[in-house]
Amino acid sequence: METRAIDSLRSNARLLKKALRLKERDDLTTVIKVNAVTITDNYWMKPLDSDLTYQDVRFTDDYFSVLALKGSYSGFNRAANSKRTKTPELTNTGSFEKCWKLIDGKWWMYKSATHDELFSELFIYHLGKELGMNMAVYKHGDKCIKSLDFTDSASVNFEPAFAFMGDNEDYEDVFAKLEELCPQAKGDFVKMIFLDTIVANPDRHTANFGLLRDIKTGKLIGFAPLFDHNMALIARGYPKAPTKNDVLIRLFNDFISNHSEYKNQLPIVTETLLQTVLKTVNMRVRGKEIVDLIMKRYAMILK
Repeated sequence: METRAIDSLRSNARLLKKALRLKERDDLTTVIKVNAVTITDNYWMKPLDSDLTYQDVRFTDDYFSVLALKGSYSGFNRAANSKRTKTPELTNTGSFEKCWKLIDGKWWMYKSATHDELFSELFIYHLGKELGMNMAVYKHGDKCIKSLDFTDSASVNFEPAFAFMGDNEDYEDVFAKLEELCPQAKGDFVKMIFLDTIVANPDRHTANFGLLRDIKTGKLIGFAPLFDHNMALIARGYPKAPTKNDVLIRLFNDFISNHSEYKNQLPIVTETLLQTVLKTVNMRVRGKEIVDLIMKRYAMILK
């Protein structure tokens, strides 16, 4: 349950807990405060001898979203003077300042982002779509990036890989576990690590990919849409040209050499396609450097 708690190191998380007057602010107490409910699955904690139902505890408003995202004093003051105590922000995990906003009955994740983080997230989303991958929807927000809840208010359950892998991100180990649990997800996993490799994404971990499960039957459906790319590409500056010692390229090549049946199934990347994605995103960046970088990385994983 503690893994469902908001990251206590986020400045706005501390403000949120203070506004909610949480006397004890450890992860477990924080999660229990909202019955361990999250936006992206319908698992929750019911106290013994309680008459509560899921409809009683699920989230229906985004009242604390401004405080969680921006941390402004006006947002803090408004939240502190409210009698509301239920918010999806207490179980909104991750290290970036973010919030859930409810718009026309749909939940959207708003996440703070610099210009280059915003570009990287949007570019990789559109690139993945062009390559035929299952991508979580991303759009440009006001000084932030926003992403649509791909579970559609927990109409399916998202189960992060952490649930079955812990912190183990080893490609071979994850692949073997998918073979055991959900074989239909293996191809999408290979596509994900392929995409991560060509866009230089070092931040793929077991909390930001996973599986979808049917909420009624419990059956695993397949791989979840790809999300969380805001530390890739140019998010931390323009990377240098890759070398043979590039860790992501080496790890992917080692993996694909052991699973050669997937080599001919990898998406084809061209300069024309990348130029199309640049035009779609339409942000001021050093486009030629980005295209050159991706094409060089792509060429090195096909050798």
